[in-house]
Amino acid sequence: MIVAIVQARMGSTRLPGKVLKEVEGRPLLSYQIERMQRSSLLDRLVIATSTLPQDDAIFGFCQGEGVECFRGSENDVLSRYYDCAVKYKAETIVRITGDCPLIDPDIIDHSIEAFRSSSCDYMVNTVPVETSHFPDGSDVEVFSFAALERAYRECEGSHYREHVTFYFWREDNGFKVGQLQQREDWSGYRLTVDYPEDLEVVKYVLTELQKHSQRGTLAEIVSILVRNKEVRQLNANHFLGEGWSK
Repeated sequence: MIVAIVQARMGSTRLPGKVLKEVEGRPLLSYQIERMQRSSLLDRLVIATSTLPQDDAIFGFCQGEGVECFRGSENDVLSRYYDCAVKYKAETIVRITGDCPLIDPDIIDHSIEAFRSSSCDYMVNTVPVETSHFPDGSDVEVFSFAALERAYRECEGSHYREHVTFYFWREDNGFKVGQLQQREDWSGYRLTVDYPEDLEVVKYVLTELQKHSQRGTLAEIVSILVRNKEVRQLNANHFLGEGWSK
């Protein structure tokens, strides 16, 4: 069972309520779910939010959309993932964050295929940043339930438990880590939503995709930004992994 678990919350300090910000009358999370449902390899999609009252809005949205929603700890996101994976009997977990409304389902499938064909415990596309060719906002992480369970039982400290997969990168742990590669280097683009200027970029891209009836592959999204340097520059001062470190 391959289960995509999307962590989402309303309490972002930089852009509160970002996952339910609307574009053309639809929340960003709605666009993200629609795009992820195009994956041909995912068996299940679950939104994982917290039990805080402020995240009732996400739970209510999921109920209205007929999307499964799991609620757990706000800060111990590792336990939220583990408990969610146990509930839905996940054998392979695909981790995606709720600030990636332009996620490409083809990249999700490529990541799963790369994980399946390797002996890795954990496959990722945007980390390490130095060797990634993918934009921030196209992040896909794939790992086994066994790896998640081991991290859940072994790791201590809020830093590791908040960021879920940081524990996989500790050199003394022995996890086998792989990175998905692609020929085109699009790492200079930013498609995540963390700041108001990120939202403006994503709004523009979504509007252009609808205007031209495009599916919204990563190549099409990059092409839109290539044609409008002014929009691309709106969030160019931010970078992948800003605000945290392993």
